[in-house]
Amino acid sequence: MAVQGADGKRQERGLVGIEAVAGMLGVGVRHVRRLVADRRIPYLKWGHLLRFDPLEIEAWIDQARRPVQAQVVALPPVRISRPRGVRRWQPPEAS
Repeated sequence: MAVQGADGKRQERGLVGIEAVAGMLGVGVRHVRRLVADRRIPYLKWGHLLRFDPLEIEAWIDQARRPVQAQVVALPPVRISRPRGVRRWQPPEAS
């Protein structure tokens, strides 16, 4: 079944397997299974099979995006001082 996606392009809508999702995400099948077990990724369970809707996976990826920070503020260097009465370690003098 062909469906119009969010970007206006026609996309073929069909369910894909766990290997295809692992390829889309660039991770291993084991990691996708862990995401399913933790219920952190949208999936369908059809009997003992796991199936994924590619449009839902793309929406899930878009939802997980974090905005780029406009500017990174550098903190001034911090000087760590020793407690009073503690001296700097010096190697023993060779005799």
